[in-house]
Amino acid sequence: MLIRDRLDVLFGDEEFVGLYPDDGRPGISPGQLALVSVLQFAENLSDRAAADAVRTRIDWKYALGLELEDPGFDHSVLCEFRARLAEQDGAADRLLQVMLERLVEAGLLKAGGRQRTDATHVLAAVRRLSRLELVGETLRAALEELAEAAPTWLAPLIEPEWAKRYGRRVEIGKLPGGKTAVTARAEEFGRDGQKILTAAWTACAPPRLRLLPQMEILRQVWVHHYFWDANELLRWRDGHALPPASLRFDSPYDTDAHYCVKRDTAWNGYRTPFTETRDEERPEVVVHVATTISTVQDIELTDT
Repeated sequence: MLIRDRLDVLFGDEEFVGLYPDDGRPGISPGQLALVSVLQFAENLSDRAAADAVRTRIDWKYALGLELEDPGFDHSVLCEFRARLAEQDGAADRLLQVMLERLVEAGLLKAGGRQRTDATHVLAAVRRLSRLELVGETLRAALEELAEAAPTWLAPLIEPEWAKRYGRRVEIGKLPGGKTAVTARAEEFGRDGQKILTAAWTACAPPRLRLLPQMEILRQVWVHHYFWDANELLRWRDGHALPPASLRFDSPYDTDAHYCVKRDTAWNGYRTPFTETRDEERPEVVVHVATTISTVQDIELTDT
């Protein structure tokens, strides 16, 4: 409400022309949709609830500069707007920059004030895997990639039981036999993966195979979770002997997603630190947002 009183329009359409839909449908003001998105986030509303607020709440209509009888829009418009915002490089950052510039002009934000940084967790769009499932699924992903890139080279390496073992995504529940059974299954995966890695790194193998993304992930996952013992046998690492979480992968399909624990929250994914102003008699405004790997601590974003 204060921003509306001081600034009239926070986001002007002329600055975000590229955020109009380009498929011929009637265009809804991207400036209004941007502000709706901000209000929606501030009140933690679903798209449907935010669209209802635009249609029914006087305070939202005032902030958006709408007439009282304005019918609003369908809630699906918000999802489509966010998709366009995400697809255009720098569009989201531009929204934040425009907001900060307007707030400075209105005297609601000044340099050198107090601020604080805190972070929230962001879940990766991947399955949560146990270590055993991770190595099995990593090998399966590499085999799938090799089957497309070099089927003739791969065919002689395939063993009869691999179709059952890696023919579909690897899902392993509780194994009878406890830790011993888990180790045995893991070392079975390890021998299969090592067979592929050894073949790919021989002199007669096509060099391009070693450059395939899933092959490189396979190599690194095997380094993380296996070691050679004194008898030159491949062994499963104990959980206490693993590399730090910031180096390990939790999924072969998203190597930027890492496991992390913050107080009572444990997750696989990323971390998003928000920095906001803390000046007395001024509105609290988010002035910086970043997305990092999950193991980056909030204090590391202070200089940024």
